[in-house]
Amino acid sequence: MDREGYPILVLVAVAVIGIGVVTTSKPLAQFFVEGMHEFVTTTVAMAWITWWALVVGFAIAGGVEAWTSTEAVSDLLEGHGPREIGYGSLFGFVSSSCSYSAIATAKNLFKKGASAAASLGAFMFASTNLVIEIGAVIVLLLGWQFLAADVIGGLLLIGLMALGFVYVVPDGVIDRARENVREEGEPTAQDPVCGMEVNPEETDYSTEVDGRTYYFCSRSCMESFDPEEANTTIRERATSLSGWEALADKQWKEWGMLWDEIAIGFVFAGLIAGFIPRTVWTSIFSGPILGMPTYVLWTSALGAIIGVATFVCSVGNVPFGAVLFTNGLPFGSVLAYIYADLIVPPIVDAYHEYYGTTFAAVLSAMIFVSAVVVGVVVHFLFGTLGLIPPRSSATVAEVSIELNYKMVLNVLATALFGVLYWLHRSSPSESGGGEQSAHAQTSD
Repeated sequence: MDREGYPILVLVAVAVIGIGVVTTSKPLAQFFVEGMHEFVTTTVAMAWITWWALVVGFAIAGGVEAWTSTEAVSDLLEGHGPREIGYGSLFGFVSSSCSYSAIATAKNLFKKGASAAASLGAFMFASTNLVIEIGAVIVLLLGWQFLAADVIGGLLLIGLMALGFVYVVPDGVIDRARENVREEGEPTAQDPVCGMEVNPEETDYSTEVDGRTYYFCSRSCMESFDPEEANTTIRERATSLSGWEALADKQWKEWGMLWDEIAIGFVFAGLIAGFIPRTVWTSIFSGPILGMPTYVLWTSALGAIIGVATFVCSVGNVPFGAVLFTNGLPFGSVLAYIYADLIVPPIVDAYHEYYGTTFAAVLSAMIFVSAVVVGVVVHFLFGTLGLIPPRSSATVAEVSIELNYKMVLNVLATALFGVLYWLHRSSPSESGGGEQSAHAQTSD
């Protein structure tokens, strides 16, 4: 996020606390003490429950970027038919459950030639809202009906996004977004040793083998190049030290781009949880206004807006979704709230950095409209079938740090993070970065 945006965030934070001061019924001293306590605990808890997913997700993003070829990605996700959409959804299902790492991986797939429908529609949404992790939390806090609705609605939303990319968004807008993400005018060749992108016109290190020229970021990479490894398979890259060094470099770049957006999301989730009374949310849902269809429509839109305003990742927004449901938000509107995690401000800012202003606006609008439409459709579908659960069935539980499977995952993720950082620091591209910069300056 640009540093110029920080003053705006400070004003928003002050506004959040101001709303709490005006609406709370507690003495101000008690309000601030309790609010600060919940702010800190919620922020830490959100970071805790998503840490392992962030580490694994960024590692997957790095692996996709470093190990896969454009040809392999194009073969699976290049088109926008049922086959490609299915592959994108399946790949997303087995991927990370964190929105931030999902958008990074989707960006890499799109950059390598995948269609917008398969990567930014199917994969990105499935990896955020159709993964096992979020499904388990939904069942525990909201019940199996919500899980069924999440899956059915998710597949419907993926279909709507695909139709939008194919029939609504002009091809020129998509092509321009792909040009932006490929950083036109920036390095376009990949170092076959470390995976780093280099500019063929600026690097001093290259070699020709069997009529093909290979470019390198540094002398050490060029000297360690083995032509027999140039066309290795994904399995061979995944089982080699150089392949993991390339993965470490790629995932570290993703951390460098998005760490501040992630931190801001956690902080604002804590602020809203700590300083805005729940009555502010629940007082709005007093009952049908202008008839049930209209009520479900505008509350679905409101649910999506709340999802945007809370800055929370996919798994982390389910507990607050349970609070909203128990306090009056309609069934389908809760789904719209959950689905809106892909258009929280830090992620929209990442879209802007990746794809440019126009495509970021188009993508965000498509997700918002699709979330609202799906929320309305699923609400009346499940209502007709008599599958909307009573509000008393939801479990409102505080997110806490406990000695359980998540602690094991976080410990393992921390170890993985440390190993990848060590690989990044010891990789040829890191040690040769100074050489590359020097040569670039010389060529200028």
